[in-house]
Amino acid sequence: MTDFASDLTLGINGFGRIGKLTAWTHVARKYFRHIVVNIGRQAGTSLADIAHYLERDSTYGALEGYLYGFRGKPVVGEIDEDRGTMVVDGVPFTFLRTHRNPLDIEWDRHDVSIVVDTTGQFLDPTLPADDPKGALRGHLERGVQKVIASAPFKIKDKRQPMPEDAVTTVMGINAHDYDPRRHCLISNASCTTTCLAHMMKPLINAFGHQRILSASMATVHAATGSQSVLDRLPKAGKTDLRKNRSIMNNIILTTTGAANALRLVIPEMEEIGFIAESVRIPTATGSLIILVINLQEDHSSEFIRRETINGVYRQAAEDDPHGYLYYTEEQNVSCDIIGMPQVAATIEGHETHTRTAETTIDLSQVPGLQKEVLPLLKDTIVRVPVTQAVIYGWYDNEMGSYVHMLYERTVTVAEHL
Repeated sequence: MTDFASDLTLGINGFGRIGKLTAWTHVARKYFRHIVVNIGRQAGTSLADIAHYLERDSTYGALEGYLYGFRGKPVVGEIDEDRGTMVVDGVPFTFLRTHRNPLDIEWDRHDVSIVVDTTGQFLDPTLPADDPKGALRGHLERGVQKVIASAPFKIKDKRQPMPEDAVTTVMGINAHDYDPRRHCLISNASCTTTCLAHMMKPLINAFGHQRILSASMATVHAATGSQSVLDRLPKAGKTDLRKNRSIMNNIILTTTGAANALRLVIPEMEEIGFIAESVRIPTATGSLIILVINLQEDHSSEFIRRETINGVYRQAAEDDPHGYLYYTEEQNVSCDIIGMPQVAATIEGHETHTRTAETTIDLSQVPGLQKEVLPLLKDTIVRVPVTQAVIYGWYDNEMGSYVHMLYERTVTVAEHL
């Protein structure tokens, strides 16, 4: 008899990369007594084909190996095609294969309390439940109490504010912003935002956001399921032709919403000039953020050096009660990061670099400076010491980093029901 931490039923909408690995994590942790997965369509020829997909993974290996290592034995059984059920390592699963629109999914029939929506299709929290193309609020109409989106919210009508019952959180950064009395829709941000937030927060805590003059990041990101294996013709109206090129053969420049999402979880970022870019590369998982920050030096103390930056991260990692931030001076490659449990960001201290130089500022060209002040100055040319730091942060954009953070968010929401 399997013991579960709660009597709640979890719903997972979508069974792609994040949906499947979310199921793996919940099977391992056994918090929810029942998991209902909505695929929204027929898959293969039978439920046995869905079980086949569930218990094998090209990146992480077999499910039984993930759960029990070399002692693992097959863990999927009791497959009932008519009822759409199976048991996975003692956890009852029900698979729904009919409806895609959240408003039509029979969550209420299965007493689902929380839905983790991993489809990436329903991300606008302002849309009503009955939107013809579907909306997150459709889950709520079917009796669900809380909905967690595995991606940042995207409000299509920019005139619309964020609804009062919606919030974006990153575990270990602003998880406390979630108010169970008020919030029904929760975004778990993205894998990149999660890593980036854990890289920026220690710097803001150590130096203050006022001293961070600017910041930029580029994520060298593994392929995702939305990319093409081979070149294909773009759909009508699509303007980014690179997204239709083969990820197997190319380094592809693309975009990321990490900058916008980061401002939602770290409000101080509103006052820091910040740019975020993304490059997709042909690997299955394991991604890297290259963070560049410019810090104004303080004449009352020694200039910021490589060891200063590394010391900030080393101390922050030691003080992190959850282990979300990890600091290392080993020489890693992307495969070393795959599957690292609960680590949102791994700081590669071996590659931290700093360089200090003086920046020349002509005060006569500074906007907003009162012109009558300039004649009173001895010199309108000032030289300000600025240190540029380059910091590398690894993250497993699938299981090790993001899905584990998603699990933790889901459980903390469930604990307040």
